[in-house]
Amino acid sequence: MKDTVISAKKLCKSFAANGVQNHVLTGIGLEVYKGDFTVVMGASGSGKSTLLYALSGMDRATSGEVIYKGRDLVKLSEKELTLLRRKDFGFVFQKMHLVSNMTMFENVVVPAYLDKEVSAAETDKKALALFESMGINGVKDHLPSQCSGGEQQRCAIIRAVISEPAVLFADEPTGALNRRNTTEVLDLLTRLNAGGQSVFMVTHDIRAALRGTRIIYIEDGNISGELNLPPYEADKEKSRETQVNSWLTSMHW
Repeated sequence: MKDTVISAKKLCKSFAANGVQNHVLTGIGLEVYKGDFTVVMGASGSGKSTLLYALSGMDRATSGEVIYKGRDLVKLSEKELTLLRRKDFGFVFQKMHLVSNMTMFENVVVPAYLDKEVSAAETDKKALALFESMGINGVKDHLPSQCSGGEQQRCAIIRAVISEPAVLFADEPTGALNRRNTTEVLDLLTRLNAGGQSVFMVTHDIRAALRGTRIIYIEDGNISGELNLPPYEADKEKSRETQVNSWLTSMHW
């Protein structure tokens, strides 16, 4: 039986626009399991990213519960949410959000220095090991503008995982990358998951979705289907793609 990391119950999120309430999430119930590579798919406007933001404490749900380590994120203060996001969750977005006048290495270690429980020397050592293991040690002293999109995204992933987060949240992490860089980033996420990292990724890209061990489909603000898969193997990608495409067709993708 899998261990639950995050549990959402009756999760709702509404936004007011021009005096009209838009109901984006409508009573979602969901468990995020330790070690899973969870992928969320759905049509544009279905609530994919809103769900990620609500589960990660990036945004507060209108109602319902998001339970993490016995605490309801919906009821936490902004300060408590900030500390939780910094220490317990990692984030990777379509836009890398790297600081342009800092080196790639500095972009990783400077935010990590905020964790006073770990010395700067230990942080530097850990960052160096991650740059080496993720294949971008050669650009650690470069500015982001001197690096490819794939290198920048791998740097953003290093920044996200250096704190050893309980969950790595990724919102369209390959959306701005070309095919080669997309494959490099997906290979990295797959390798991290194989090492035990829990990943929760929103994507519209079937190539990215193939890396998931669990695909959730959202329609009109609620979960309408789920597909469970074995860990990704490159030599079985074609059959996996056929299975996922068939399932997505049944979901009216």
